[in-house]
Amino acid sequence: MTRPEPSLARELDAALSWWQAAGVTHDFTDDATAWLADATSLAAEASPSAARAKPVDAGSQQAQIAARNTPVSPAEPPRPARRDLLGESPPADLAGFRDWWMTAPALGTANTFPRIAPRGTAGAALMVLVPQPEEGDRERLLDGPQGRLLANIIAATGLDEDAVYIASALPCHTPMADLSALAAGGMDAVTAHHVALAAPQRVLVLGTALTPMLGATDANGLREINHNSGTLPVMVSETLEAMMDMPRLKARFWRRWMEWSASR
Repeated sequence: MTRPEPSLARELDAALSWWQAAGVTHDFTDDATAWLADATSLAAEASPSAARAKPVDAGSQQAQIAARNTPVSPAEPPRPARRDLLGESPPADLAGFRDWWMTAPALGTANTFPRIAPRGTAGAALMVLVPQPEEGDRERLLDGPQGRLLANIIAATGLDEDAVYIASALPCHTPMADLSALAAGGMDAVTAHHVALAAPQRVLVLGTALTPMLGATDANGLREINHNSGTLPVMVSETLEAMMDMPRLKARFWRRWMEWSASR
């Protein structure tokens, strides 16, 4: 028994079924051609209303394509509105500042961790400013590994730790703190007032992200802070945490410290 020769219609139907099963639905040449478009869309394209549609302007079409291909820069998060955190009656001395630091509602940056007071006395030979307390601090500022590193640094400088005023720019440990935004929101004025009340002879800032709290620094991280009593020399370096993670930063710190100390 011989098989009947397939008809042309059956061959075309088999070919179209094969291409459709393979996921090929268009013939891409200069223009896309819908081989397997449904009857509804073909009828819509052939309708009189479609024929009367206004042709797309070439220039407008190119502009739309360019707009689609232009990368969109992510919008910057809005900066907090600047506030007068010190109020009309700012603390007049360090004792008053410590009380205000521990209780002022406007300073709340993280409710999970307790506020930690600065330590030291006014007129210290050196003021050390760090971004924030350590995560484990509960009663004493820098009471963990960072504090031990700082104690070793102070001892190596030849200073007595009692002659150093140690403070943080934020009252409590604040994960992922945006120091630049907080400075713009008014914490820079708080820091400036804190430094003025402490009245140290020099200021060591451990954290390059703290520069917005102080203003711009030069290329070497050195500057002076102006206040009512005059100017204070300032050195800005990496954080204690960074120096613990990358020992080479300790060597860099010491080189800059020796240069800074020799110039004062």
